Order: sequence, then C-alpha cells, then structure tokens
Amino acid sequence: MTGHGPARIGLLGGSFNPAHGAHRRISLFARDALGLDEVWWLVSPGNPLKPKASMAPLSARFASALAQARRAPIRVTAIERELGTRFTVDTLKKVARRWPRREFVWLMGSDNLAQFHKWRRWRDIARTMPIAVVARPGYDRPAFASPAMAWLGRYRVPVAGFRNRAEWSAPALVILRFDPDKRSATAIRQGEPDWASRYPAQALRDGVTHRPIRPPFEPERTA
Repeated sequence: MTGHGPARIGLLGGSFNPAHGAHRRISLFARDALGLDEVWWLVSPGNPLKPKASMAPLSARFASALAQARRAPIRVTAIERELGTRFTVDTLKKVARRWPRREFVWLMGSDNLAQFHKWRRWRDIARTMPIAVVARPGYDRPAFASPAMAWLGRYRVPVAGFRNRAEWSAPALVILRFDPDKRSATAIRQGEPDWASRYPAQALRDGVTHRPIRPPFEPERTA
C-alpha cells in the first residue's frame, strides 16, 4: 500500500503466450508512473483475435506468467474462471464490483488501442475504469488514428494529474511513454515452438483468489 487511501491496482490482460520480460517491464513502469500498489495479470483462457492453433494450454501460460512475476508486486490470476465471463467488459465490471474499495486502471499496449473499437462494448470498458496506454513500437500511428482514440481523446489526462487525483473516475485516458521494448511472445514462439514443454502440467494457485488452477482449463473468452 502506498498510503493514499484505496489500493490502486493496474490490470493487464492478455494471453501471455508466453509471458516474457517486456510484460514485467511494462507493468513495473506503469506501477511507478501511475503510483500503483500492484499490477494484476489477467491470463485469458483464449484470445479470438489470435490464432488458436498457436495457443498453449492455460496451465503453461499461467506458469510462464508466475515465473516472470516472481519477486515483483505482480499477481497472476485467471479470475475469469471464477467470474464466468467471456468478454473483457464483463470481466472488468465484475472485478470492479467485487473489490469496490480498490481503484483499478486497465493497462493496454498501443497495439490494443489500435483495435480497441472492435472489442465488445468498448465504450463501456472505458466507462468502467480509467485506461492507461503504453506505447509499443510500430503501433503508435494506427493507435492514435483509431476510432477508439477519436472518442477517448477528449478524456485524456496528463500522467501527473492522473496520479495525483484523490479519486479516480472514468472515462479517463493516460498515455505512458518509455523506451520501447521489442520483445514479443510471437518472436519467442518462433524461436522456441515447444516453449510450453518447459512448464509441465502442475497444480497452480491463483494469485488473487488463491484457488488452485488444475490443468486442463480451456474455456473460451472473447475480447
């Protein structure tokens, strides 16, 4: 806790296929920039915008996230299993209701902002909690020219102003810029197609709900 009232939590969703150092670096940068207490990684059961053929089992992706989050203020969770949600908008609304005394901010890369308008009820996501966008190499131009940015731009808040607010409200958009990290899960999969074999089937524990995650775990999730 940073002693400023309600705990402030960053939510970073993704397939983490696999998790890698850029996820960790982005999370810690956002934590420092926004004055967060911690970051939760929401490991999704699946991403409809990515090919299913290359998607490793959740247990392997979750284990890779645990390895990357070690000794950092990052919790790894598959909360959608318990919430029974398929869409990001429903997940975030239920998270906000379940932890009403915490303040959440949705973290996304600029690659996600470029296609955010394709997400189900994306304006409702923006109305549920503030959004912080982390610049990613090669995506700034399409992100800032996107339909979502045309709508969200009116709610843009400077980083310092956002961090120092006594209470967060939504919609609010914060743009975070730092030296781009070019590491990607795609490159890791290309270099090591069988990376998931490094994480044998095992019983894992959710970092937020503390419930066990036993393989297999394969429900569908849609953006």
